[in-house]
Amino acid sequence: MTPEFLTLTIFVLAVFLGVELIFKVPSMLHTPLMSGTNAIHGIILLGGLLVLAAADKWYALTGGFIAVVFGAANVFGGFMVTDRMLQMFKRKKG
Repeated sequence: MTPEFLTLTIFVLAVFLGVELIFKVPSMLHTPLMSGTNAIHGIILLGGLLVLAAADKWYALTGGFIAVVFGAANVFGGFMVTDRMLQMFKRKKG
């Protein structure tokens, strides 16, 4: 088994697992879970950066770039949702 095939297999399995997990969570739990999943998205971002650093083939560069873009978007979105959620609990002045 080649390393490229193993990398592609892990990527495809991670996509299927991620889609299944997201669609199985009730919508009212998405906001509280968003702050907890920022760590996972940070790991995805770090993994994408590591793949980009070691990539020498076009498909490794493409996969690493997609992982970095999606990971960064998820981390940024997670922080935005968490900040908005925390704003709801602050007392209004006046």
